[in-house]
Amino acid sequence: MSKYEKLLFKLLSGKNDTNFAFSDLCKLLDELGFNKRIKGSHHIYYKNNVDEIINIQPDKAKAKPYQVRQVRNLIIKYKLIDI
Repeated sequence: MSKYEKLLFKLLSGKNDTNFAFSDLCKLLDELGFNKRIKGSHHIYYKNNVDEIINIQPDKAKAKPYQVRQVRNLIIKYKLIDI
């Protein structure tokens, strides 16, 4: 199992929302083909065929739990992966 697959499984399981590294969330969005724009501490991700924009910012080295949930819901809603 690749690191990308492990991160995806960790995200989709929903058990580690409070313990998800910000850098891992960024890597995951990059692997899913999102474009990134950085403005200060805000990392803004967008993608063709996805109507929503993801705006994430780190909380020290961790991702904020509600933003991890947003990314998970976006992946499921737009069927960005084959489950």
